[in-house]
Amino acid sequence: MTEEILVLGATGKTGRRVVRTLEAAGATLRKASRATGFDWNDQSTWKQFLHGATAAYLIAPEDPAAASPFVELAAASGLRRVVLLSGRGLDQIPPDVFRGMHAAEKAVTSSDLPWTVLRANNFHQNFSEQVWQPEIDAGRLSLPVDDTPEPFVDVQDIAEVAALALTTDDHQGRIYDLTGPEGVTFATAVAKIAAATGRTIELVKLTPAEYREALLAQGAPEEVTTELNGMFESMRKGKLATPTDDVARLLNRPATSFDAYVSETWR
Repeated sequence: MTEEILVLGATGKTGRRVVRTLEAAGATLRKASRATGFDWNDQSTWKQFLHGATAAYLIAPEDPAAASPFVELAAASGLRRVVLLSGRGLDQIPPDVFRGMHAAEKAVTSSDLPWTVLRANNFHQNFSEQVWQPEIDAGRLSLPVDDTPEPFVDVQDIAEVAALALTTDDHQGRIYDLTGPEGVTFATAVAKIAAATGRTIELVKLTPAEYREALLAQGAPEEVTTELNGMFESMRKGKLATPTDDVARLLNRPATSFDAYVSETWR
């Protein structure tokens, strides 16, 4: 039987790289995004993507109520593998923070599906693709950070680990913590990007209250401000600061360093 792999968020930061990696390996794919008719808020759109698929790359929905019905339908559709992208340290974060991720992990790990969970640190590409990119481009990044290092992970490394787990049976029931090879402070990260681009980029260290007010002024919902402040609090406490060797061990090569990312991206 021909395997068909469903990739949710196929045009997103991780999804499009999962697509590219799997296509390079000759896999047959189903690409799910709003552009192809998939809608987390409309359950009637789910079945056409799941029916006949053998594996799925899953990104948690924003609405936690959608996680369990989707996973139940995935199990009923006969998936043989599901790989969920989640967040590093989610098991140490209160359930009211990143509720979609909590709901997705619970739904996947309590199901009868053969599953793998990828818990990732902040991405290298957050500096260059959405998220912090507008502020980096404007020369001033304002975040509630201190000098605690963050082992940023490269999205292509995540994609390659995901492709491995989607196409082999060796990773079922595993939770992997995906990080870069070393911790880098935000100040150092910004300085490296500034040096590579020849521009002045300032890092402004906000208090959590200042960050909340800044997000609200940008139109972010209160729930989002709570989630992001919760994440940064975990980072400041060092809960996400220690690198792991999961990427290197799984891919049989070193994880991509921040320096390599900067050299490749900010030329």
